[in-house]
Amino acid sequence: MTGEIDMATAPRFRQRLLAAISAGAQDVVIDLSGVDFIDSTGLGVLMGAAKRVRSAEGDIRLVMVGSRLADLIELTRLDRVLDVFDSVSAATEDSEP
Repeated sequence: MTGEIDMATAPRFRQRLLAAISAGAQDVVIDLSGVDFIDSTGLGVLMGAAKRVRSAEGDIRLVMVGSRLADLIELTRLDRVLDVFDSVSAATEDSEP
């Protein structure tokens, strides 16, 4: 993902996530290191996707490299609900078979 995840772009983001989950993805890594801004709609998409994935006994992992989004995730305490990593390789390290 790059740019902004807001009210205008969140529906497409949700659609892509749900397509991956519906296709059977259980451990989903979302690279947000290129995202400049996320609003409450975008955060809601992340939480909704996490709920769906967890119901299938999977997990959502966020990647944020030096992102100010990391501050927002911490401020909203979503870091207690969603796993946050510094890199895609760290996020996928223990989820690979």
